Amino acid sequence: MTRETTVVRIAMNGVTGRMGHRQHLLRSILALREQGGLDLGDGTVLWPEPILLGRREHALREIAERHGLEHVSTDLDAVLADPSVDIYFDAQVTAAREGAIRKAIAAGKHIYTEKPTATGLDGALELARLAREKGVRHGVVQDKLFLPGLRKLKRLVDGGFFGRILSVRGEFGYWVFEGDWQDAQRPSWNYRAQDGGGIVVDMFPHWEYVLHELFGRVTSVQALTATHIPRRWDEHGKPYDATADDAAYGVFELDGGAIAQINSSWAVRVNRDELVEFQVDGTEGSAVAGLRNCRIQHRGTTPKPVWNPDIPATEAFRAQWQEVPDNGEFDNGFKAQWELFLRHVYADAPYRWDLLAGARGVQLAELGLKSAAEGRRIAVPEITL
Repeated sequence: MTRETTVVRIAMNGVTGRMGHRQHLLRSILALREQGGLDLGDGTVLWPEPILLGRREHALREIAERHGLEHVSTDLDAVLADPSVDIYFDAQVTAAREGAIRKAIAAGKHIYTEKPTATGLDGALELARLAREKGVRHGVVQDKLFLPGLRKLKRLVDGGFFGRILSVRGEFGYWVFEGDWQDAQRPSWNYRAQDGGGIVVDMFPHWEYVLHELFGRVTSVQALTATHIPRRWDEHGKPYDATADDAAYGVFELDGGAIAQINSSWAVRVNRDELVEFQVDGTEGSAVAGLRNCRIQHRGTTPKPVWNPDIPATEAFRAQWQEVPDNGEFDNGFKAQWELFLRHVYADAPYRWDLLAGARGVQLAELGLKSAAEGRRIAVPEITL
């Protein structure tokens, strides 16, 4: 079969940030180049050619020189006006994302973006409408679906391992240093509500698609938020007031009757095997899944513990669970989703994680914040275009 190389020019906005640089540029686009491009299976090989976009030209040029790339720009309008650019990717701060995507849609570019897609549901739905009307392909990063641990969990769900699923309990988070005596691991804007920060805005969109894809649509949310660390220090060592929530405790009702409870915090010290873990309990069995690993306990092997606080524990509870095997190779989740999106654009492969799916995540974050502010459970209506 004759192989034909098709160059795909991708405007990548926000690659100086942690996620845009490490996961999307290095471990996805550059990894695709290192493997010789993406083979579509019909004789066509896609060769991604990134154009690095951002506000700091010197930082963009440093990245480009380090990785042997040619194209950098601080002029979004000029890049979008270039007819050779096929795809616009956005990993900017949330507050800047909606306007840039609007411009890219108007320019007829296919859209691939981090989440949340907008600062509010109305804006997120409008992006989905505009993309549909323009006829461009569009996708939203939903990376946790591609983690080995959650892929194993999905395999268990699809295979009926759990019987009737009763509950999902999630624990996510780690201690983000305040920045005074040790540098913070996250940018300071994450802790300023006026700049689009907050753990609800950041993490509830993730929980929406994880719950939706694995267990059922979220039908209600009840959340309690907190700003546990009210004073932090920024990248220049200057103190600032943290105005955004750094912890959220959410309860979600799911279509089908299961209940999910997920704690998210940047003010918690980790006593788990992985930074995020989900425990799923069902009538026939249970599982605990993290980023990479998944352990199960079937009904037939469930022990019968007895509550007796007067004597030391006699059972090694963790040892009573069985490890789920890989049964396959797992590529980087961000790269795997990039490949699916590129196949969607250039080979018409199916792809369901679009801007409407992204809007559901924005909706859940918006309603979660409303629930916390009003102290009540709030229904989550289905959204359509």
